[in-house]
Amino acid sequence: MAKISVLSDQVANQIAAGEVIERPASIVKELVENSLDAGSTAIEIEFKKGGTSFIRIEDNGCGMSEEDASLSLQRHATSKIKDANDLNKLTSMGFRGEALPSIASVSRFQLQTRETESESGTDILINGGKVVHHRECGMPPGTRMTISQLFNTVPARRKFLKTVATESAHIVHYARLYALAHPEVSFTLIDDGRTLFRTPACARLRDRVMEIFGKSVAGKLIEVDAKGKGMRLSGLIGAPGHSRSSRHEMLIFVNNRPVENRTLGYALIESYYGHIPKGRYPVAFLFLDLSPKDVDVNVHPAKREIRFRNESSVRGFAVRAILEALQKSVEIVATPIMRTAPIEKSARLGIEIDSENVVRSKRTPILASVRVESSAEKEVETPAKPKAMVEPVSTEISEIVPEIREKSNDEIVEVVDRDWHFIGWAQDDYALYDTDSGVVVLDYKAARRRVWYARLLASYKDRTVESQKLLLPVPVEFDPVSSAMLTDNAELLEAYGLEVAPFGRNFFRIEAVPSWLPENEAEAYLGDWVDLLRNGSISDKKTGPTQELLAKHAVNKIVRGASTPSAAELGELLDRLFETNNPLADPNGRPTFIEIAKSELNRRFHKG
Repeated sequence: MAKISVLSDQVANQIAAGEVIERPASIVKELVENSLDAGSTAIEIEFKKGGTSFIRIEDNGCGMSEEDASLSLQRHATSKIKDANDLNKLTSMGFRGEALPSIASVSRFQLQTRETESESGTDILINGGKVVHHRECGMPPGTRMTISQLFNTVPARRKFLKTVATESAHIVHYARLYALAHPEVSFTLIDDGRTLFRTPACARLRDRVMEIFGKSVAGKLIEVDAKGKGMRLSGLIGAPGHSRSSRHEMLIFVNNRPVENRTLGYALIESYYGHIPKGRYPVAFLFLDLSPKDVDVNVHPAKREIRFRNESSVRGFAVRAILEALQKSVEIVATPIMRTAPIEKSARLGIEIDSENVVRSKRTPILASVRVESSAEKEVETPAKPKAMVEPVSTEISEIVPEIREKSNDEIVEVVDRDWHFIGWAQDDYALYDTDSGVVVLDYKAARRRVWYARLLASYKDRTVESQKLLLPVPVEFDPVSSAMLTDNAELLEAYGLEVAPFGRNFFRIEAVPSWLPENEAEAYLGDWVDLLRNGSISDKKTGPTQELLAKHAVNKIVRGASTPSAAELGELLDRLFETNNPLADPNGRPTFIEIAKSELNRRFHKG
């Protein structure tokens, strides 16, 4: 049996680095926190190749003396706390004293720092945990830390890093988080010599959001400011109807610390129920302030997650504050519209306006609004689908099924009547068919998704995506990070039918869209593209997964606005469905139709 021995400081630091330094972005996070704790008013972040080859963090903070600079490179050396009781009143970002020695043990690390009152600074260079030099240097007050050759002592760690684009996205994410958390501090972010954003000190959070995310995002935000039970929730949230396809812009800060917390995250999503579509996420920049003793930040090695002493109280307070802000925004928007609504239009909508211009609901029974079709209408639109306020059914078969072949009415009837005989509609979305072997229930939306999915995949693989030029280009604005992503992936977008041209700093023009996309959805569709690019979900290097993901995303948009098909259109849809490679399920794996056998019907009705 091996003897127990004490690990050397170098090995212990490398082990600690495995917990603290997950990726290059972790280094940026830890060093920016140190700069903020040093009272900096300007922080510059520069990196190259996703941070794997070079990272530089420079600030104008208080700096360190020669003695403190040497001590800062020892494990558990910190100026933030003195004993365990200080954890209950923690106000600084860092407190463990593990970051600098951990970083120095797995890279070539240079620390240059100078106090304001000192005539010269200190320069310490460490390579893989070993001191190369320790000397004086000339520099302005503040601290500069440079990291290169990351993971040079543990090369196996490099294999677990993602692509340069992914690692860069993580660094940008952390830089934006801390820039938002501290609007009073000037931030500069440089990637491979290109300035992604340079934002001055801002007096208001909305100004900082505008600098980083653009005017289009900042203009759709409403303010939140609520106090109660020793807590305060403030910040900006998206107005009702304003949402994103990912959580990238759902940012939460506790005592100015960017955190991940399920309690606050679920409270935010729950509050938006009914205000945004299902599957979408709100835009939010929320700040929760409470006593340090009521929150535990020492539950994760990277201080990313936190716990509240009273989770239910925090959740309830957050939900009430967000709902109140949303309700106020709805009242402000709705009141002028209701007061100016014509009397005849209000009557059709089932509301009434009294002498004091107060809007009241009539609670009209649902059946009263069902349109009764004439016999002539039924002959034209047979079979009719019972539905409140039924819209006229489109007779354009090409709107329901792509690439429809021209056929005579006899050929269409032959396709439908060959095995399946159309009966009618059930529960809005299901078409019923009588067959020789039983009854078939068709989900026409699922069938349409499968047909469009097959068509789009074929066009993507053949590089034959149909695109239509817009008569009037749609102007859009993005934050600097998203703008860089769009610029770098312009050719990829064009290959899938989206033509986007630069139109100034962080501004673009959508000049062409896929032929199936309505013009009024162009901006939202491009926003979804940006989210997917930033997630690393799509790229020009993984063609197959990218094509499948984009096709699934597209068919959901196409089917969502589809009109109810006629019997002839259903026949064409079935014809196309059985030409696909998997007619039994839609792209999400849901069945397109189910069959109830005649024997099962007889069994249910106790027939022999």
